[in-house]
Amino acid sequence: MILKPIEDRVVIEIEDELAEKNVGGIIIPDTAKDKPNLGKVIAVGTDEELQKIIKVGDRVIYAKYSGTEIEVDGKKLLIVSKDDILAIVA
Repeated sequence: MILKPIEDRVVIEIEDELAEKNVGGIIIPDTAKDKPNLGKVIAVGTDEELQKIIKVGDRVIYAKYSGTEIEVDGKKLLIVSKDDILAIVA
């Protein structure tokens, strides 16, 4: 499936968190962990101003509880507004 966001929306592939090693052997369930705020842009909407700033392939940091999370072809994707993107990781 191909997603084409409209207007000021961006589709981000959520990067999985690295495995966390715990010295004490305590297992932290996934529900207790914070969700990641870092991802890779895979599609940019039709807004011309947005297309000048954000490009496909950019790694971005987005707001913690933003967007709509979906799963396509086994990948976790997030559709967010440009206002929810906080920074581009250089």
